[in-house]
This record gives sequence, structure tokens and C-alpha cells, in this order.
Amino acid sequence: MIGFGLISLLAFIAIFADLISPYDPYAQELQTNLMSPHSAHPLGTDRFGRDILSRIIHGARISLSIAFLSQSSALLIGLCVGAIAGYWGGIVDAILMRFVDIMLAFPDLLLAVGIMAAIGPGFINVFLAIALVGWAGIARLTRGQVLAIKHHDFIQAGRALGLPTWRIIIVHIIPNIIAPIVVAITLGMAGAIMSEAALSFLGLGIQPPTPSWGSMISIGRDYIRSAPWLTLFPGIATALAVLGFNLLGDGLQDALNPNLRRSRKK
Repeated sequence: MIGFGLISLLAFIAIFADLISPYDPYAQELQTNLMSPHSAHPLGTDRFGRDILSRIIHGARISLSIAFLSQSSALLIGLCVGAIAGYWGGIVDAILMRFVDIMLAFPDLLLAVGIMAAIGPGFINVFLAIALVGWAGIARLTRGQVLAIKHHDFIQAGRALGLPTWRIIIVHIIPNIIAPIVVAITLGMAGAIMSEAALSFLGLGIQPPTPSWGSMISIGRDYIRSAPWLTLFPGIATALAVLGFNLLGDGLQDALNPNLRRSRKK
């Protein structure tokens, strides 16, 4: 519930950022640059006099949008590949899973950096890169769940009735394996936020002046001694978002896995 509360709060802030933020996140006031936190600017200002609180609020919209879009894309790709591999088996399974193994052999962040270096920075490219990195794990999880369920009686009954393969997979298999995948997607959103922050920190993600937590941390590192609030508060926002998704994922795992819930009660 704590995780759900944190994510709900962040989602509310992201949706109503234009109404909540006290200042325009792009407005520059050079006479108030690098001002420490005080009543007018509760989290201080950056080197251009922009309000840090307003930029963090609008940065939540960027981070959550990329997390949602990238994990939705990864879910679509991973479900398709994993369901096809698990249901058909044989040579189809072997070919698809070897490709998945190749994808999983690369460190996620290193592969994302390589993709971004090839296609260039930008909002769309960031979520595409994170999705291309994250779908392989979902595909392997989906395949394992399909293999465990495809020989059950209700699946065999669907085949005996002559139902098309796509209907068996979409209507009968996926709804019965979706619980662990939902948990994986929730936890994957935390990883997506970290990946976006890392890419922006390296200058390969969201480009200034668009407010992004990662780019704010990157810019603030040059002032870490004289103006630590430039990196401290975006870092706290990133940590809270990741913590919220991790707690929510753990809670969903308990709620959707009765066996695990019973074992923990014991």
C-alpha cells in the first residue's frame, strides 16, 4: 500500500504538473541563479535561476511516461515472442529463445547506451531503447508460463473443439498467466526510470532544457559542493519513484501468488 500510495502521488503530480508547479520550469531568472532553498523557491534554483521544484514536478511526467510506454512496448513484444515460442515449441522455440539468450547476454544499460548512440537522443528514442532492452526477460517469463499451462485440460479441450491458435493463446492462455507478468512489468517500470535517468545523466536521453531527473543530476554534479540541492532533490525524486514501484511489485506478487502469501504467513 505504501508503494501504491507513492506511485499514485507521482501519477497525480505528473498528470496535473501544469497546475501544481509554482513556476514555469523553463523560465530563467539569472538574478536568482543558484539560490539555496527558501520560501520563494522551496528546493532552490539552478544555474539559470529556474525553480528546482517546478522542474522536478514536470520531470515526473517525463519519467513516468517513459516507464509506462517502454514497459507497454516491452510487454507487447515479450508476450508475442514468449507465447509463440512456448506454444509451438520445437524449432520455433529454439530459434526464438536463442535470440532471447543473445539479448539477455548484454548488460541492459550498456545495450541501451549502444542503441541511443546509434539512433540519437530524444523522448521517443529513449522509450524505444528501453523497450528493446526489456522485452527479452518478459519473453522468457511468458514462455515458461505457457509451457506450464499448455497441456492443461481446458487448453486440450480448445484444441479438440477446433479453436484457432490465436484464440487459444489470447483468450485462454494469456489471461491465466498474466499475474506474474504484471509483477514483472511493475518491477520493470522501476528499472525503466533508472535507465532513463542514467541515459539522461550520460547526455544520451532527454535533452535540455526539457526537465528530466537524470539530466538535472548530470548538470548539478558540477556544483555538488557549492549547490548540492541541484543533485540532491532530483536524486531523492528518482529514489522515491523506484522505491514505490519496487514496493508495489512486491505487494502485487504477494497478492497474486497465494502460495507465496501462505508461506510468508507461516
